[in-house]
Amino acid sequence: MKLPPIIAPSLLSADFARFGEEAQAVIDAGAKWLHFDVMDNHFVPNLSFGAMCCQALRDYGITAFIDVHLMADPVEQLIEDFAKAGANSMTIHVETNHHNNLKNNLLKIRSLGCKAGLTLKPDTSIQQITPWLEYIDMILVMSVYPGFGGQKFIESSIEKLQTTRKLIDQSALSHSIRLQIDGGVGLENIQHIAQAGADTFVAGSAIYKSENYTETISNMFNQINL
Repeated sequence: MKLPPIIAPSLLSADFARFGEEAQAVIDAGAKWLHFDVMDNHFVPNLSFGAMCCQALRDYGITAFIDVHLMADPVEQLIEDFAKAGANSMTIHVETNHHNNLKNNLLKIRSLGCKAGLTLKPDTSIQQITPWLEYIDMILVMSVYPGFGGQKFIESSIEKLQTTRKLIDQSALSHSIRLQIDGGVGLENIQHIAQAGADTFVAGSAIYKSENYTETISNMFNQINL
């Protein structure tokens, strides 16, 4: 059972000099969530932004749902920091379970009042998420290699989405787990992605590099609902 669609513009593609304005602009244009790509220059080869940027948006007056993708290891302190800064959802990587701390971190996210999600790199099997379904509210399928924005969509992600959708639908939690996609999502492929089972769409360049945010987001919803 697919949940109602959500488009979550990735702030990694926003104009950092106008961060608050850019965040509010996409909400005014019809987006429901804001997506934070948090990179630590360790788990992935780039460095983006931390909890202070999330707090800055709250201080600016942003009240929208903030969805945080933690491309980081370790994540324990980041979980606390982002919860305190006003995040609503946090997604961590299944590949960070080398200390067998995944369950504890997911429970920690929830205990701090946030939704908890799991994501995986393109080369990681979706089956690695199966043991953790009861502890999560979202699965994020990465359709690019994490670490940089603006990459091309990996076509094999369609099959991975289909497999993940079946996994969710066959579980007892199909009514509550979202299926998110992140990487190379745009007007040219969002319909195909939706048909494969995604219900939550992270889009960065496709929105922030467009001339009209409202028109782009509206067209995306139209494609999703076809």
